[in-house]
Formats: sequence, structure tokens, C-alpha cells
Amino acid sequence: MKCPYCGYLEDKVIDSRPTDEYSAIRRRRECNRCMRRFTTYEKVESIPLMVIKKDKTRQPFDREKLINGLLRACEKRPVSVDTLEKLADEIELQILNSLKREITTKEIGEMVMARLKDIDEVAYVRFASVYRQFKDINTFMEELHKLLKENEKLKGNEQKKDSEQS
Repeated sequence: MKCPYCGYLEDKVIDSRPTDEYSAIRRRRECNRCMRRFTTYEKVESIPLMVIKKDKTRQPFDREKLINGLLRACEKRPVSVDTLEKLADEIELQILNSLKREITTKEIGEMVMARLKDIDEVAYVRFASVYRQFKDINTFMEELHKLLKENEKLKGNEQKKDSEQS
């Protein structure tokens, strides 16, 4: 750290403590040349995560929009708000851990659908119908057929495991 008084680049930390809000660390330093003391603050750099929409516009990631979309898809379904909060947390964490600073709505939608399918199939189809913008009943039916095939495959695997264990 450069001394604000003499410009020397070496100092020692006398004291470190978190700020009142725990959002930064306050450090008291002493310059090794002029012996004067000064305070620095260290905090996490937050770069906003940007979402690239279908029309190529960008806007900051908004967790509330994600929650609202999930709530609409799960309306009148046996899915708790806590489950949706956890799902939103998982998706947000996955996005942040990817270290990308920009993500498309398509990528977010795929993450949601992959998880929602395991939580509630009706909510999954509702979300998919809006997200994939089903144009007609045939597109809707194609998605339902895919879901049914996956279910049959899973049931077949479970029955196979059961018979192997017997």
C-alpha cells in the first residue's frame, strides 16, 4: 500500500477489524519510512451480473424476476416457497460460480427447467410453455411426449434395479 504522506510502498498493519456492517475490513497501517499512520478499507469488488435478453439488450440480473417466474409456474401446485427460494439460490450460485459476467436468458431458462422438472412436472411444463414460447398445441404435445418418455425410462431403470437386487 502506498503511503498517502510520503509515497513509500512499504508499511505494516497495526490493526484489522471488520466495519460495523461487516461489509469491509478496516486496517490501520504505519508507513515504514515516515512512521505516519493511515487507514485503509478492504472490501469485495462486486461486478454486476448482466443478463442478455433475446433482443440482445442487457440488464442486471434480478433474482426477484427469477422468483416471480417460478411462482407463476408453480401457482396452485404443491411446491413450497422455501423450495423455490432454494432453487433460485442454487441457480444464482451456479451463475456466480461460472465466473461469467454476462449470461443469456436462454442459459438461465435451461437451468430453471433442468431443476424444475425434478420438483414438479406440471410447473415444468408451464415454465417451458412460456420460456420456449410454444406456438401451437403440437409444440406443447412434443414437450409432454419428451417428458413421458423420460419418465418411462426412469421407471424402467428403477424396475431393472429392483429386479437385480432381488
